[in-house]
This record gives sequence, structure tokens and C-alpha cells, in this order.
Amino acid sequence: MKIFLAQQNYHIGNFEKNLEKIIDAIEVAKSKNADLIVFSEMSICGYPARDFLDFKDFVDRCFDSIEKIKQHADTIGVIVGSPDRNPAREGKDLFNAAFFLYEKEIKSIAHKTCLPNYDVFDEYRYFEPAYNWNTINFKGKRIALTICEDIWNLGDNPLYRICPMDILMKQQPDVMINISASPFDYTHDEDRKATIKSNVVKYKIPLIYCNAVGSQTEIIFDGASLVFDKDANLCCQLPQFKEELKEIILKDDGTIDSPVIEPAAAVPGQLLEPLHFNPELNISQVYGAIILGIKDYFSKMGFTKAIIGSSGGIDSAVTIALACEALGKENVRAILMPSEYSTSHSIKDAEKLSKNLGNPYDIIPIKKIYNQFLEELKPVFKGLPFSVAEENIQARTRGNLLMAIANKFGYILLNTSNKSELSVGYGTLYGDMAGGISVLGDCYKLQIYELAKYINLKKEIIPENIITKAPSAELRPDQKDSDSLPPYEILDKILYQYIERVQGPGEIKALGFDVKLVDRILKMVNRNEYKRNQFCPIIRISPKAFGTGRRLPIVANYLD
Repeated sequence: MKIFLAQQNYHIGNFEKNLEKIIDAIEVAKSKNADLIVFSEMSICGYPARDFLDFKDFVDRCFDSIEKIKQHADTIGVIVGSPDRNPAREGKDLFNAAFFLYEKEIKSIAHKTCLPNYDVFDEYRYFEPAYNWNTINFKGKRIALTICEDIWNLGDNPLYRICPMDILMKQQPDVMINISASPFDYTHDEDRKATIKSNVVKYKIPLIYCNAVGSQTEIIFDGASLVFDKDANLCCQLPQFKEELKEIILKDDGTIDSPVIEPAAAVPGQLLEPLHFNPELNISQVYGAIILGIKDYFSKMGFTKAIIGSSGGIDSAVTIALACEALGKENVRAILMPSEYSTSHSIKDAEKLSKNLGNPYDIIPIKKIYNQFLEELKPVFKGLPFSVAEENIQARTRGNLLMAIANKFGYILLNTSNKSELSVGYGTLYGDMAGGISVLGDCYKLQIYELAKYINLKKEIIPENIITKAPSAELRPDQKDSDSLPPYEILDKILYQYIERVQGPGEIKALGFDVKLVDRILKMVNRNEYKRNQFCPIIRISPKAFGTGRRLPIVANYLD
């Protein structure tokens, strides 16, 4: 059987564009005499559609698209993802569904059974789980069709009570097909392979896995669709972060007519769950994910140009370099805003960076504006000593200038805050925390240094002095990050345990970290939830990012 995998980048709610992509791929597959073409989860409307699913019109347009696709599913089977209505009075109004189209008809509909309701997922908010399961008979093959999470309910502690494949296996399927919208994180490539391998080992039939690609605000879908033969050999893997239309041949004996990429023995057998923080882990994938995140955020929002505050520090330097790669150097405008506390080398480093990259930049000193603020505040401040108030005035002055230029020229401001700073509140609301999207907000400081090294692999783009000098906010004389924070080599490790691994204070202390330091850091994280709650969307690259996937109360007293 000749099967095409359509790994495509969809735009949520852009039915016309999504429909065009899907039909074009069907016609290509038909021209190659394909039997079947497979698209990803919720391909009709894009994933996650979230509360758009509450609109009757939105769901109606999904069905309108299916009606149009049916006309092209004449000589070829088509599997597409879309919401489906629940005819029963009981339960949610919709299913997360996979439609099987053939001979210009809807031949079968499979509903998703395992509805994730953790991290960035919120599917129980919208969907009813499946309550019947049937294989699809097509051209002499029985197809077990599942959707994303349906194949993840394995292991010693399954999350769901029902495993749909266990039920479908009673009907003796010949092949598993899973359509997915599985988000990227820097551990997930290995996780997927391990999970799919586990399914194949358990059920002893091949598995064809089609994943979405593209960025949807903060969530990155990396594609990397997979095909495993009945012996759990990896026979096909589509690229990460790119659209691809790939032909495979499924043979009658359950093998794939292509060379084996990774034999079963070489495929990971268990999920990648690092016990300790490794800033180098899959850094090339992190780079690719962020590039895609920037590209899609701008293109899907209808913007082309970015503005960034350039301080001469590592965070802004990496952000500018990533933005230039994603958008083109001519579309990235850097603004240098030195104050009386800015060092000469920071200004020179920032200028050198933009000259290396070739992006436009401007220098707008803030000393006069800052001093005018202080002058107007004299009657209120009444001679009180210099404090965080004066520091934050500088940061907010810069934020105001950046937003003014962004508004005037139609730019999106890229935020440069990192995960380490956001964790402990080392940032100024409405100042350096301003932005349309956060590029590095899910990258710890040590990961940013690794990104800088990766960017500089072929030639020096980020000046060496930016990488080697001690980080500083430069908001007071001789300021260093280390004045307020522990060394990042320690801070990032503790934060990783608390945020990614969800370890409590006792468990973290047992790893050998200083007791008082652990207590201090965890209190800082919790006390600054109010800041993160007002922050812009963050491009997600880790298993646990700030944003929709981490929901903590603001006024709690835990660890305080």
C-alpha cells in the first residue's frame, strides 16, 4: 500500500489556507497513484483551537472544509483531523476526531479516547472521550486509527483507564495509524520514538505516525513524523521544524519498503527524563524551535519587522541573532539605550554585534529622560536614598521608548528575558519585561550561553566579550547579576529541580544544595508569580514552561 504522510503547518482558524494545503497535498499524492494520505490532528482548523471550539460557526466551517475535501477523496483514501459533533445529550458537545474519506464519502470517524488535561493541554474542556472503537477496512487492510495521546497510555502507571489500542487489537488490525499534534520540547524527540517503539513491540504491527509542524503562539510543533515496521525498526523520519510530503510503501508482511534508519535495538526504549539540568541537551533542536517560533508568530500575525532593546549583554545578543536568522537582518531593528551606568564596552559590544549581523540599529541615550523623571519625582521621593525605584525607572524608560518606536513603525517588540530571571523576579514589569513575545523566556541562563556558542559555531557573530563578561543589568554603578542572585551554575540547577522536575524543598536539599539557598530561591519563585502572570507569551522549548502549562496561584503561602 502506497501511503503519503502530509506533515504540514496549519494556521488556526485560517480555513481557506489550511484547505488549500490539504487539497494540494491530496492532488500530489493522487498524481503518484497513492492509496492513502494521512494528515495530522485537527488539521482542518489547526491545533489548539481552544475556545474557538465554543463557536458554532467555527465548527460549521470545519464541516464545510470536510465537504470540500471529500470531492478530492475519490480514488484515494484521506485521513484528516477535525472536531466532530456529539449526537448524545450527555457529555461534551464535541469529539476530537479523525475523519476517513474515500469515494467522496465519509467512510468512518475515529474519536480520540485519551484526552490530555495537563501542561499545555486542556482537552477535557472541549471534548468528550470516545465510547466506541472500530478498525477501518481499506483495500484489504484493517487500519487501527488513533489520535495523538491514544498511543501514550502505556507503562506501569497509565494516566487513563482505557487504552484504545487494546480494544482495537481484538479486531486484528494490520497497521496502526496515529495522527498527532505533539508539541516540541528538548526531550520529546527521544520520547516519541520510545513511545511508538513500545506500541509496536506490544502489538507487533507497524505504526505510521503523522505529526503537525509549526508554531501556534507559544507552542512549537516540530513534525518529525515517524514510520516503524512490525519489528520496531525505524524506517522513516520526517524532518524537524519543516513541512514535508513523504511517500512510504507498506508491504503485506508489515515491513516498509525502505532502508532501516535505526534498528529496533538502537531506538530509545524509555522516555528521556533527565534527573539533572544539562544546558547542552539538544541545543541545536532548541535553536531550530525558537527560529520557527519567531517566524510563525510574525507570519501568522501579519507582521514582518521586529524591534529589540540591545544592551550589549548575552540575552539581547542571542535574541537579536535569532531574530535576524528567523526574519532577515533587514527586518530586525536594534535600539541601544545607554544610561549613565552603561559601560563603554557594553555600547561597543552592542554595536559590534549589529555590525556582524548587518541589522540596522539606533542609539538613544536615556540620561536626560531619566534625570527628568527624577526631577519630577523629587517632591515625592523627598531625598530618600537610591533604590530599586530608580533602577526600575531606567528599565521602564527603555520599555517606553521601544514600544513608542514599535507603535510608530508597526514592529513587534521581542522580549529578551530569560527563564532564570523570570523564575526569581529579576526583571521590571512594564520595563524589560515588555514585549509581544518572549524569545528566551523558557531558556535558562546557561542554555543561552550554549545558544551563543551554537550561533558562533562557524564564525564569530556574537562578540566574544559578550559571552565572557559577567552579566549585569547596569542599572547602578558596578552592578552585577551576582549581587542579587547566586551563580547561574547553581541557580539554574535548583530551578530545574523545582520547575521541570516538580521537586519540593526537601527533595532538592537532599541533592546536596545549600539549605538556606534552596529556601530563598523557592520563595523568590513563588513570590514573583504575579509578574509572570502579566508577562507576554513565551516560546516553549522545555517540558515545563511558564505560561499555560504551569498554573500556580498568585496569593498563595506555600514555601513563604
